[in-house]
Amino acid sequence: MGEEGTGGTVHLLCLAASSGVPLFCRSSRGGAPARQQLPFSVIGSLNGVHMFGQNLEVQLSSARTENTTVLLVGLEELTNIRNVERLKKDLRASYCLIDSFLGDSELIGDLTQCVDCVIPPEGSLLQEALSGFAEAAGTTFVSLVVSGRVVAATEGWWRLGTPEAVLLPWLVGSLPPQTARDYPVYLPHGSPTVPHRLLTLTLLPSLELCLLCGPSPPLSQLYPQLLERWWQPLLDPLRACLPLGPRALPSGFPLHTDILGLLLLHLELKRCLFTVEPLGDKEPSPEQRRRLLRNFYTLVTSTHFPPEPGPPEKTEDEVYQAQLPRACYLVLGTEEPGTGVRLVALQLGLRRLLLLLSPQSPTHGLRSLATHTLHALTPLL
Repeated sequence: MGEEGTGGTVHLLCLAASSGVPLFCRSSRGGAPARQQLPFSVIGSLNGVHMFGQNLEVQLSSARTENTTVLLVGLEELTNIRNVERLKKDLRASYCLIDSFLGDSELIGDLTQCVDCVIPPEGSLLQEALSGFAEAAGTTFVSLVVSGRVVAATEGWWRLGTPEAVLLPWLVGSLPPQTARDYPVYLPHGSPTVPHRLLTLTLLPSLELCLLCGPSPPLSQLYPQLLERWWQPLLDPLRACLPLGPRALPSGFPLHTDILGLLLLHLELKRCLFTVEPLGDKEPSPEQRRRLLRNFYTLVTSTHFPPEPGPPEKTEDEVYQAQLPRACYLVLGTEEPGTGVRLVALQLGLRRLLLLLSPQSPTHGLRSLATHTLHALTPLL
């Protein structure tokens, strides 16, 4: 696959490595799908560069010009391509998912490799109904998803590995609304060659029940009999889940008024809470807040909070063991109160919290505010 950006437009191009036949090309500009497509001459040039390097046994990893960057990502080659035209047709089912990755998504699992979650007000009731429904349906893999975020899930669903656990709710959130679906999916690690069935049932707008199963049960067995039996009595708790898409936290959850956005990660469970709308509308815009938190996450993960090292090998001249930082902050603008937003990151045990704070938040109180917030959020995730 080749990814090429020019003039603010991002193109994702997939080629058959052996023949250079374009399989698909998707484009995005400013976070939204773009009509502008790569001309065939550019596609041919990109493939020519790849073939030239391949013939010389040279692997091209990236290339850059004044206003263009080309990256090579993904698989070297799709195996067992028997019919290119059939493959191109089959790949169309992935376009919604691909476009959502290129666009300005409200989710963050693509970056963190953690499942985007929300916390419902009556989680125990929903979890009990979910377990009963899963048993009645004959599958252990069931989840409740709102706008691409997991509200509740069975133990079997949580045992799905990465990237399946991240991709499945993201896929559901990227698809056009439908009352019910029977969707074939390949699990990159669990079942890369044999498709499973992803069944989805819409309970309320943007709130869907998802089942991962084999040849049975048929969709007609679930809808409407089982659906009404288990979920009709829970309409009020289900309605309370709808605002959780952008908020992630239940209404009334105590958060400091300076918090403009937060990202909480459980590093062992691989789950996260992400919101840039905790307390209503303020500047900067939600899109800018998401961009700031995503960039800050990349910064602290790559520089300040690397993976925990294993037990070091002791040497004769070893005196001190390196200490990893547990907190850091960044001020965009000046440190004077009332100017520039603040970003702070704190890691305690298996949890990492990133906060985006308003200019009114004094820098000397950032760690204390982050610590208090993390303690308040710990029982939720």
